Amino acid sequence: MRSAISSLLALTLALGGCGSGHEEVPGKSPDDPVVITNAGQQIDAMRRGVPIDKEASPPPMARVENFDRPRPVNYEMQPPTIPHAIDNYQLTVNTNRCMLCHTRSNAVKFQAPPVSENHYVTREGKVLEQISSRRYFCVQCHVVQTDAPPLVDNNFKGIEISSTGEAAR
Repeated sequence: MRSAISSLLALTLALGGCGSGHEEVPGKSPDDPVVITNAGQQIDAMRRGVPIDKEASPPPMARVENFDRPRPVNYEMQPPTIPHAIDNYQLTVNTNRCMLCHTRSNAVKFQAPPVSENHYVTREGKVLEQISSRRYFCVQCHVVQTDAPPLVDNNFKGIEISSTGEAAR
């Protein structure tokens, strides 16, 4: 047993210097500073150029676009975005502030678009009187639009939707 451990230790020490981390790089000293490339500077979204030993001030919060009108969709079955601020809207297991205006019974009174019919259907296809629990937390799919500038260029080309809501083929 002792000879097996000794052999394993000797082999480990012999091979320890053979790893790729110990290769010599001609003309490069281990003390040379690390050079940050342009790509590295472009990806610096977390620190935003602030040195690691300094505390970065948070970026300003993006302003919510509050136009109260539906935005166009870019693809079939895209959840509509929320065209108004939802700050302080209570959305818990017991309360959904969105449903005050967007239920079938209140949509006309509040001049709000009603929740889609598919939000009242279970996975098994049973139609419910109340919104389905799997569609209850609106912000799982629907998001508020802000005036935040895009972080990267977007060249996505959406589909054209006709006035009837059908996708042009």
